[in-house]
Amino acid sequence: MKEIGSIRAEEMVLNIGPQHPSTHGVLRLKVKTDGEIVSEVIPIIGYLHRCFEKHAENITYEQVIPFTDRCDYIASMNNNFGFVVAMEELMDIKVPERVEYIRVIMAELNRIASHLLALGVYGLDIGAFTPFLHMFRDRERILDIFELTCGARLLYNYMWVGGVSHDLPRNFETICIDFLDYFEPNIPEFNQLLTTNKIFIERTADVGVMPAEVAISYGVSGPNLRGSGVKWDVRKDEPYSVYDKFDFEIPVGTGDHGTLGDCWDRYWVRMLEMQESCNIIRQALKAIPDNGDVHAMVPKKIRPPKGSIYRRTESPRGDLGYYIISDGSPTPFRLKMRSPALTSLSVLDEISAGWMISDVIAILGSLDIVLGEIDR
Repeated sequence: MKEIGSIRAEEMVLNIGPQHPSTHGVLRLKVKTDGEIVSEVIPIIGYLHRCFEKHAENITYEQVIPFTDRCDYIASMNNNFGFVVAMEELMDIKVPERVEYIRVIMAELNRIASHLLALGVYGLDIGAFTPFLHMFRDRERILDIFELTCGARLLYNYMWVGGVSHDLPRNFETICIDFLDYFEPNIPEFNQLLTTNKIFIERTADVGVMPAEVAISYGVSGPNLRGSGVKWDVRKDEPYSVYDKFDFEIPVGTGDHGTLGDCWDRYWVRMLEMQESCNIIRQALKAIPDNGDVHAMVPKKIRPPKGSIYRRTESPRGDLGYYIISDGSPTPFRLKMRSPALTSLSVLDEISAGWMISDVIAILGSLDIVLGEIDR
């Protein structure tokens, strides 16, 4: 019991999840409330723990790549990308330029697909059903492109150390351009359905405000950090692959409909990022070399020299890092993955206190977490 003025209120503990559609994975939130007002949110994780990092010590480097697919299964291409970039730096492998462009195209297509899922489901969390259908319709077209390229729609195992599993199929450029020509005019449609929707703005603007200093202190990255007005993106600030050859903007939150760093800003940054990914893909399709064997630099046996490497890349959820220690054998001595979704989930309690229970769902959805990556 606690006393509020002359009113004595009993604190209640409410469990949201682990089987709940709005928790975006198998997650349990232990919510302490005073009536409808939340005083504390404690995330309970581990339901999807699959021992990825320990498994990696008992398998070869080639066998690690399918495991990275299954960490962030919404953006498997980007997880593949981060691991192979770290391995190539550790082994001092220079991949063909054509491979670099293919990887960027695939990573940005996967970024769009990931954001379409995040934004569509976010609308669903708040009660907007129609945008979910429109965004999934367009996401399906990206998955069709992935299936055409490597035969898979979810878990790709596409990016290999030194190359990629398959070269681009015939007429890929035409198919990709056709998709972009179809998709880009749809973004204003999404804005009409959701972005400028009065109810959506009232549910997200001024809610779950994450000040820049709080985001930085928790190690938050990606769209969640940029939604707080911090212009930082690994692709620009620590360029890898061929990202330094492209001209693109880094969207940040501006507080247009509320307070800088609120749920609406985090949503809006992802919406703008889809357009920037389209711009990168168009530039890459124009500049990609016609020739080059995508398997030319794939080693027959992966046995990196003794040493360690930490490399980070920009996944749809933020700063994705891999720390690899090699003892010179074909299997990693240690492998550690830095999950951007974990730092985003860590800040949930900080930005949820004082809001209503229904707002906690809106705040959680705005963080775009994937539990497979958090639990690993």
